[in-house]
Amino acid sequence: MDFVLMQLAGFGGAFWALAVDPLTYLYLISSVFLGIAFGALPGLTATLAVTILTGFFGNKIPLDYALIALLGAYVGAIYGGSYPSILLNIPGTAASAATAMDGYPLAKAGRGGEALGLTTTASFIGTVIGTFALLVFVWVLLLISQNIASPEKALLALFGILLSGTLMSEDLVIKGWISGLIGLAMAMVGLDPLLSEPRYTFGWSYLLSGFQVVPVLMGAFAVPQIIEGMRHVEAGKVLALKGRILPNLAAMKRYLPTIGRSGVIGTGVGALPGVGEDVAGWVSYGVGKSVSKEGHKFGKGSLEGLLSSETANNACIGGALIPLLVLGIPGSPPAAALMGAFKINNVIPGPTIDPEIILRVVAILVMASFTMFLMGLFTARIFIKILRLPQTIFLPIVMVLTTLGSFSVGGGINDLYLMLGVGAVAYLMNLMKYPIAPLVIGVILGGLFDETFRRSLFLSDGDLSVFVSRPGAAILLALNIALIVAQIPAAKRLFARVKGAAA
Repeated sequence: MDFVLMQLAGFGGAFWALAVDPLTYLYLISSVFLGIAFGALPGLTATLAVTILTGFFGNKIPLDYALIALLGAYVGAIYGGSYPSILLNIPGTAASAATAMDGYPLAKAGRGGEALGLTTTASFIGTVIGTFALLVFVWVLLLISQNIASPEKALLALFGILLSGTLMSEDLVIKGWISGLIGLAMAMVGLDPLLSEPRYTFGWSYLLSGFQVVPVLMGAFAVPQIIEGMRHVEAGKVLALKGRILPNLAAMKRYLPTIGRSGVIGTGVGALPGVGEDVAGWVSYGVGKSVSKEGHKFGKGSLEGLLSSETANNACIGGALIPLLVLGIPGSPPAAALMGAFKINNVIPGPTIDPEIILRVVAILVMASFTMFLMGLFTARIFIKILRLPQTIFLPIVMVLTTLGSFSVGGGINDLYLMLGVGAVAYLMNLMKYPIAPLVIGVILGGLFDETFRRSLFLSDGDLSVFVSRPGAAILLALNIALIVAQIPAAKRLFARVKGAAA
């Protein structure tokens, strides 16, 4: 009980410090509005919103304001994807794909206002559940991680890269790993972190500092989406919004167990490195359908199905920040972009992170969730008008913003070359069904793996037993090996037979 009271007191202090600053509300309102707009426009994503703001704000404003802008856009965009899902049957973001299953049938039945009211309320509750989990569990994990040294950090970084490749690949898992290892190779470019010797620079002085995070983020996430959006313009008729956009308190009370279960599922899925809000939404939707007494109504305009998806994908936000802040491993693609912002501000997420930063993150998430809730109830019709903008207008504008964001990092025209080069590679990888997020996670975590792996070998005079002699390192090594072995077809068949025999 004392621990909880202490955490609440720390949170209260951080919240009050932000609440009395007038600039907090300027950044908060504008960033949440921008995030909802990005989520509402099909073809734009939460990752893209966070990436562009990282390029614009990054290390150019105080860290508190940068976090307000980035987290506000993150929360707003995950929620904003519900607008086109409900009124167009086109998911604004991947996170809202499951929302379209029941949101659109409700809108066709003349219950669009009710669906948006429930979506707004569920998104708010889900974000609060994930944030509360972040406030509680992040400290428990931080206490455990205090004994993590270089061998454990190296194996954690490798585990994050392998796990993100495993969970994000829609085809053979090897494609996800290849993507992650490409990012790992890109992280090796530049000055050696231990010996300060240039590596793989080919005499180009720009590469001495390695691949800059912001141009890589812009190229990997923004450029392929813009190209694909211009090639396949989504055309759809926005349904007329009928009914008032107000929370249906009777439905919220009736489906309270569904909301609680979905919040827990979303937080848990978010805490898995490299998964993301789209997986959280579908997992919660699938679980809800299987356990519900009204499972046969899912996909036909079920309020319970709508709540299952929207609560989980927003709860995933807090869950995705748990591995980011504790271990330095992003829990979702937007969290990977957020980690890039930490990196360019010289903040190293992980066991050594300043606890005050964690408290500020929690306070900002609470403020952003309230802002999103109020905007969703009172300004929803503005975002519905945004839905009518054709992609051929807003995607070129986004490309200009992306270019300006990359250029503003400080590398000049070379950053633009890097952004376009990474964007071309990422687009080709998309065509060949290679997931892009593991590449970005590989770039971000690759430096940590490189430095800690080689430092471990330096300290042990090249003795590899350092990775098994320490209990924590041995456990993490076993997890890495188990993750790899579990993807071997023979091992999968053996596991299936054992599972079948047990059943």
